[in-house]
Amino acid sequence: MKHSVARSLEKYDKAEFGFWLYLLTDIILFASLFATYMILRGNTASGESAAALFDPKYALLETVLLLTSSFTCGIAGLALRFKHKRMALGLLVTTLLLGLAFISLELNEFATLINEGQSWRTSAFLSGFFTLVGTHGLHIIIGLIWGAVMLAYIIKTGVTSDSLRKFTLFSLFWHFLDLVWIFIFTIVYLGASL
Repeated sequence: MKHSVARSLEKYDKAEFGFWLYLLTDIILFASLFATYMILRGNTASGESAAALFDPKYALLETVLLLTSSFTCGIAGLALRFKHKRMALGLLVTTLLLGLAFISLELNEFATLINEGQSWRTSAFLSGFFTLVGTHGLHIIIGLIWGAVMLAYIIKTGVTSDSLRKFTLFSLFWHFLDLVWIFIFTIVYLGASL
């Protein structure tokens, strides 16, 4: 019995260590994308600048949605810890709906820019913008899929130490994406008006 528990803990430790390594690689990825954007943001090829293209109020709405989703995700984690399954599931659904609303706004912004002739091919600045914000959006989509899988898993297995551990990793990923977005909002959207 002791060997079985030890192996189980070892497996969890490896999974969590692997997850933290993954987050570190994502930090490096986003740091590189931010650096690239900062270098390219003045290279507009005589086209529109960030101040002319971006609406900080629109980005603020996206920010409110994503930060609210982070709050509901955190409360869902607490509900799971206290074994309030129904509440946790409701909050997880709310988190996913807020994330879906966020990604819808982001895709709408991309479509609007492209329809106005402002694509990643227009200038180095827009290439940096679409790469940075698009990579974040791709991570949000992955998070939405992961959250949906977590929802199904918790419905199927209930509140167990395993489901709580898996939800905690999902929650860390989701909060990380919110943190990245705060930097995007500050550097890309608020920075455009400076």
